[in-house]
Amino acid sequence: MPQEAVAPRAAPAPAGTRTWVPDGPLDVRRTLMPLRRGGGDPTFRITPDGTVWRASRTPEGPGTLRLTGSPAAVEGTAWGPGGKWLLDAMPALLGAEDDPTAFVPRHRVVHAAHRRHPGLRLTRTGLVLESLIPSVLEQKVTTIEAYRAWRLLVLKHGEAAPGVQGSDAPRGMRVMPAPREWARVPSWDWRGAGVDNKRASTVLRAVRVGARLDTLAARSAEDASALLQTLPGIGPWTAAETLQRSHGAPDAVTVGDLHLPHHIGYALTGERRSDDETMLRLLAPYDGQRHRATRLILLASPPPPRQAPRLGPPAHR
Repeated sequence: MPQEAVAPRAAPAPAGTRTWVPDGPLDVRRTLMPLRRGGGDPTFRITPDGTVWRASRTPEGPGTLRLTGSPAAVEGTAWGPGGKWLLDAMPALLGAEDDPTAFVPRHRVVHAAHRRHPGLRLTRTGLVLESLIPSVLEQKVTTIEAYRAWRLLVLKHGEAAPGVQGSDAPRGMRVMPAPREWARVPSWDWRGAGVDNKRASTVLRAVRVGARLDTLAARSAEDASALLQTLPGIGPWTAAETLQRSHGAPDAVTVGDLHLPHHIGYALTGERRSDDETMLRLLAPYDGQRHRATRLILLASPPPPRQAPRLGPPAHR
């Protein structure tokens, strides 16, 4: 008997759309790139035509946001229970609450980067837990290891991004697991993703108070940092990495990083080796804007030449 033709699945109706006009230059891709955890991040994709896709777990539930248009007018379309929340938060995500005019370059390399990237804004997601968990996974491991762990855990324990089925969204997009699902990740899946017990335990402590953590988005970056660091396993490095994304904190400088002091020191002095104390002294002229200065330096200046082969990820058994 002939088989019946299967009708293609209809694209789901979006939760809403909006257009936002920035009040100055805007580089959407560079503004949002800190939210991407590697090229294989299932929660963040940029298609060849420049469209940005982002899947998030909002206070209203999972949602997917598509950003198209031009720097002069960004078009947002959202799907899922969290779609309206994502559209409401879209201007802040694109830097509407950031004030780049407060920044004054003090070094030649910073001035050149500032002039070359006038559309760089600091994103503000308003989602603390979403920024905290991948930052914990990045503690004291290589970037490759951390990105792999995030990708594997989200793919296995997250859920399909709303609106992806039947639409032009990139395939395989996922929303990160809800707190209760993070709590159910078995120990062998943590090990299989290369996450040691210390980082896994920190994530589990964070998701137990997940809803309360997201209320920190309404607090100042200083208060939120202090409260985050009351959780065992979260120190200044993790707090800064989180608040740079959740709050768009312009002064949240990352202290305790293995490579950043060397990069900053090499860019501003030519010295290959620096420490946190030296980095903070060099960034002191940008007090209140040290994170923005750091981003501009990273965009404009290469890291110091390597003196040893890149450290490879260890084999996890």
